[in-house]
Amino acid sequence: MPHHVSKTIKNATTKTLDAIVDLAFEFVDIPLHPSQTNFAPVEELGGPAGITTIQGIIPDDFPEGVYIRNGANPLFGGLKSTKSAFGKSKQIWIEGEGMLHALYFTKKDGNCKWTVNYNNSYVETETFKQEKQKNKPSFIPIIEGDTLAVISAALFNFLRFGKIDKHVSNTNVFEHSGKLYSIAESHMPQEIDVFTLETLGHWNLSRAWNRPFTSHPKVVPGTGELVIIGMDAIKRPYIELGVISADGKKLVHRADLKLDRCPFCHDFGVTQRYNVLIDFPVTIDIMRLFQGGPLIKYDNKGYARIGVMPRYGDGDSIKWFKVEPNCTFHIFNCFEDGDDKVVVWGCRALESVLPFDNTVKDGLVHSRPYEWKLNMQTGEVVERNLTADAEFSMEVPLINANFIGLKNKFGYSQVFDFVPSSNADNMFKFGGLAKLHFEKLDKKVSSTTREIDEEVIKVEYHMFEENTFCSGAAFVPKKGGLEEDDGWIITFVHDEDTNISQVYVIDTKKFSHEPIFKITLPCRVPYGFHGAFIPVSV
Repeated sequence: MPHHVSKTIKNATTKTLDAIVDLAFEFVDIPLHPSQTNFAPVEELGGPAGITTIQGIIPDDFPEGVYIRNGANPLFGGLKSTKSAFGKSKQIWIEGEGMLHALYFTKKDGNCKWTVNYNNSYVETETFKQEKQKNKPSFIPIIEGDTLAVISAALFNFLRFGKIDKHVSNTNVFEHSGKLYSIAESHMPQEIDVFTLETLGHWNLSRAWNRPFTSHPKVVPGTGELVIIGMDAIKRPYIELGVISADGKKLVHRADLKLDRCPFCHDFGVTQRYNVLIDFPVTIDIMRLFQGGPLIKYDNKGYARIGVMPRYGDGDSIKWFKVEPNCTFHIFNCFEDGDDKVVVWGCRALESVLPFDNTVKDGLVHSRPYEWKLNMQTGEVVERNLTADAEFSMEVPLINANFIGLKNKFGYSQVFDFVPSSNADNMFKFGGLAKLHFEKLDKKVSSTTREIDEEVIKVEYHMFEENTFCSGAAFVPKKGGLEEDDGWIITFVHDEDTNISQVYVIDTKKFSHEPIFKITLPCRVPYGFHGAFIPVSV
């Protein structure tokens, strides 16, 4: 068939499908409650804006660089639901298009006078461009809704766009081989110009890697290689692992993990010799979606295991350790303890923390710092809570990135604020930060047994003012720092009473003290997901 004829038929088919969707589906705005207003999207600035209000002093040894955070920022005014003859379906709050918020720290002419600028920008994925060109909502929601509505939505999305859902690239940012990337589990990472926030296109590894990345790839200590994991919820292999060269140009290893299901692999770990894999009962299943169930589901009665695999191993070389069923999305760190043990620290919950099926009952339903100690010789697993049940729930853990895969002394996390999150229909809000001293024990009285537990670790807190919440916290190492906790925690915060957004910078050596400086931003910054500090000369 001649090319021009084929193109004409394709255009006619697309127009026909668009007309059917326009007639059959009504897109409706999902209203936000007053407690959800800072989840609402903002407009792009269109260029950097200078910061004029800084409370406190930026230290001389603070590094020049960019603090950048990703998050969901829905197009066309907010999240949508649809009504049709097939029923209703709707988006959930983690589904908005990715928007980057960046703060640039520059020393003017090499002296001690700082210049600080703020900018934001959408991550322009292929699906972002498709909807922007149509200038209206086009992808029909599939994550939640009536069975027939979800099935028809997936079908129409695939027929019109070649994919069943959008590539939002809204979850995390990371750097590899001098390049900055935006990422979410649904697609390949998007390369970002760190100075302008322009989207340069997706990371193309050619046919060597043709599936998405997990949102938390890991740099191997010592070699600088990048370990990645990719999911496929439709067909085997459900999970594959890859290793990318330190220069980012070549996939040097690829392995089928030979799993019988597709666990939702949001995070995993590395040590000096191993990859540490999580096969927990949070699964993603397209067929379950088509049968009327959720796309992503947590089964607290399902099996759970942790796998330890040599760096360049395959599915047959994984040593699996059975653990108590749980819902864990994020890991602090993994490391080798001697020749025969691997230690995993993460944020574990015994109930679902999925944003569309969890019911907050009390603060401890959500994640707590937890340890799995795996004996590679005997297969024994020792599990324990790292903090007492009287402590706050914690999520979005982070460490000094120089210690990823190595034994570390300190971890940091955002502190879950139970009441505001409940009032916001479980849109998570974090009312403070925690510093965990993994090697220091603390005496805590259990609220259930009333006995002193000698095995919990020391925790310091930095709690914010009332109705002030954070997102995207990152560790900033001090230039020339000698100790692991020489540095700062930086985070976006928003005061819901004043509707003012700021950036707080906290000295990790004086963690409970007031921030050493606060930066007032020129516009509101919605709550988001993960952030990073990239040292660069701006």
